[in-house]
Amino acid sequence: MKTIMQCVPNYSEGRNLDIVSKIAECFKGKEGVRLLDYSSDEDHNRSVFTIIGEPEKLRDAVIASCEVALNSIDLRNHKGQHPRMGAVDVIPFIPIKNCGIKDADDIAKQVGKYLGEVLNQPVYLYEKSAINPSRENLADVRRGEFEGLSDKMQKPGWEPDYGPPYPNPSGGATAVGARMPLVAFNVNLATDNLQIAKEIAKKVRHSNGGFRYIKAMGVMLEERNIAQVSMNVTDYTKTSLYRVFETIKMEAQHYGVGVVGSEIIGLAPMQALIDSAEYYLQIENFSPKQVLENRLLEGDE
Repeated sequence: MKTIMQCVPNYSEGRNLDIVSKIAECFKGKEGVRLLDYSSDEDHNRSVFTIIGEPEKLRDAVIASCEVALNSIDLRNHKGQHPRMGAVDVIPFIPIKNCGIKDADDIAKQVGKYLGEVLNQPVYLYEKSAINPSRENLADVRRGEFEGLSDKMQKPGWEPDYGPPYPNPSGGATAVGARMPLVAFNVNLATDNLQIAKEIAKKVRHSNGGFRYIKAMGVMLEERNIAQVSMNVTDYTKTSLYRVFETIKMEAQHYGVGVVGSEIIGLAPMQALIDSAEYYLQIENFSPKQVLENRLLEGDE
């Protein structure tokens, strides 16, 4: 049986679609690799790709995409709502089938070593790959962003795991690591007041006493002139999407603001959406086996 791994690299480019297309070409038509999805956001000025494949072939395709991105993206001219420290900002590897977190960690470190030693891109290992416990949390690694990277790297304990001890002039630095699946889940508010989104993000994120598996921040969607609570749900089985969504609605009411919608960036596990459907439809005694597609897949096992 084939071993399947997933990678969800984030590139700091969401406006120049020619560059995004060049990155996408690194994953198209490659044996043992499949591009499942990619999306670009102009406000965040960021593109997120979802790729699956056999570990070594996936590794090689990701490295090729990094070469394109580092040759095409200059963070000295980059502005966007999403925090970033690198042209290739973060590269997580996720075990999917016939592999575990250790396998994902091995591939992550191979990619990190190549970026550092061959492409001259400083790399920090994060999440399950972190050698230094203070680097497990991506937000801590990325704090200060590209503009503060040079000063940060001179501080004791912030030398990169791979690559030179100074930022790539145009490419910054990259976080690479192994992690379990997460859901990128955003909630849009009926207001142009960014401070409201920031206050609500504080209420729901774990670092401020909110939900254990939520990372959140408030951002502005300039194109739509609305504020957004942008989140990563790092374990949807323990913190469900519907619970976070309902909490944000409640907190927004405190400010006299409504919710105009939500969005999922990239792909999400089907069970995360089934859990929400079950909650809102109040389905009694529901089983995932009642989902037609699940039963069809059973025959393909």
